[in-house]
Amino acid sequence: SVVAEEAPVPEGKLSIGVEEEVMLLPWGVKLPARVDTGAAMTSLDARHLVVKGKVAEFQLPERYGGLRLSMPIVGWKSVRSAEHRERRPVVELEICLGPKRLKIRANLNDRSLVKYPMILGRNVLREGFFVDCDCVNLLPPSCAQPVAK
Repeated sequence: SVVAEEAPVPEGKLSIGVEEEVMLLPWGVKLPARVDTGAAMTSLDARHLVVKGKVAEFQLPERYGGLRLSMPIVGWKSVRSAEHRERRPVVELEICLGPKRLKIRANLNDRSLVKYPMILGRNVLREGFFVDCDCVNLLPPSCAQPVAK
């Protein structure tokens, strides 16, 4: 019989599971996220998305507070799905993943028909994370939050 050996976590990397809780900063909104090594870029569930010039206006899912946001568009991402190709607006976000505060880019689209409101792509994973495919929720958000005045 073949016994799989546990690979050591590369030095300097934090081990994360295939599902992690992410906090959107500065709002403190926590969302479950699916780690997807096949996705180049992170994707965020943006309901009622409206593009006005260089600004994306959208709402987070009601289940996670329904916060309405207006953010500058920093680019566009062409995404190919099983059915078609689409262009999605890209915004810059600050997130907390485990102990790390990260400034990342995420494309926006309505993810109401899928389980996870956020996909963490390779653009986040290359910031010092190692994916443990056998685990979930290894790194709850633990960033120091600035005190609201």
